[in-house]
Amino acid sequence: MNLRPISFPLAALALASIAGPAAAQELSFNVGAASDYVFRGVSQTDGNAQVFAGADLSMGDWYAGVWASNVDFNDGTDAEFDVYGGYTTTLGIASLDFGVLYYAYVDPPAGPNPNYFELQAKASVPVGPATLGGQLYFTPDYYGSGSDAWYYEVNGAYSPTDAVTFSAALGREEIADGGSYTTWNAGVGYALTDNLAVDLRYHDTDRHSLGKTYGNRAVVSLKATF
Repeated sequence: MNLRPISFPLAALALASIAGPAAAQELSFNVGAASDYVFRGVSQTDGNAQVFAGADLSMGDWYAGVWASNVDFNDGTDAEFDVYGGYTTTLGIASLDFGVLYYAYVDPPAGPNPNYFELQAKASVPVGPATLGGQLYFTPDYYGSGSDAWYYEVNGAYSPTDAVTFSAALGREEIADGGSYTTWNAGVGYALTDNLAVDLRYHDTDRHSLGKTYGNRAVVSLKATF
C-alpha cells in the first residue's frame, strides 16, 4: 500500500465526528515479523521475510487504522501503506463489518499508479467453539490497472482452548482483465501471552504457472499487540 490521499488522523477525525462524542475511543498498536508476506495466496516479498506495524482506533461501532509493511515486487517498490475504516454491527447472531481500504506503495516503477481502494463486507457467525465467516471485496481499479476485481472468501476458525486457534480459508480472486485464481490457507495460532501470538500457516493457489510467488509455502509469523 502506498502514499495515501487521506491520513490516519484525518480518517480518525472523520469517523469520530460520525460516532459522536459519547462513543468510547480505544487506540491499539501492533508490530510483528513473518517469514513471508502472503496476501491472498501470493507472496508480496518474493518469498523473503516481512516486518510490519500498524495502529487501530475504535470509536464505538466505528473504526479506523493504518498498517505498513515492506514489499518486494522486483520492480523497485519498497513498502506498502494501508489506510482503512469501517463500521461493525450485529444482525441476530451474525457479526457484520463494512469498510473501505486504500492500498499505497512507495517507489513504484514509472507508469500507471498502482495505488487503489477496495470496498469490503464481512460476516461471521459462532457455531459452538467455532466461527464461520465470509468476506467480499471489490475494486474498480485493481493495482491501478483500471480493471474491476472481486475477491470472495469463506473461512472458519476453531479454538479448543483460549490459547490455541485452528483456522482455514478458501478464496477466489476474480480479475476482469485476466489472471484470476483460487487460493486457500490453513494453520494454527498460539497465544504466547495476552499480547504476543505466533501463527504457522500453509498457503497455496491453483495458478503456479503465474510465477513462483503463486506457489505453495509455509509461513510463520509473530505479532505483538499493545
